[in-house]
Amino acid sequence: MDTLVNSYDSLEQLIYDEGIRIREIDVHPDMDILLIILNTGTVLQEKISKYPRLYNASASALNTYELIGKGTGIHWPELDEDLSLKGFLRDTLKNHVTGSIKIV
Repeated sequence: MDTLVNSYDSLEQLIYDEGIRIREIDVHPDMDILLIILNTGTVLQEKISKYPRLYNASASALNTYELIGKGTGIHWPELDEDLSLKGFLRDTLKNHVTGSIKIV
């Protein structure tokens, strides 16, 4: 008998069931904008200043990133910073329901 229980929360379930992944990012430090481009065509927007390591980084370091977890996260090796698709979606949903939509 298989006793493995799916312990994903609803956002993780959505990510894995629908195959949502980060395709690439576009960084604009001069405008304090990080664009997260998904494989669905959706573009999420975050403020770089929300993440101190990113905010204080050079443009070169910001543009040196790796997609990790098959596109469910971003890693900046020079900055020792990791951010997740789940976190971006959570923040976007929170902003949407509080009236501050961040979907481009």
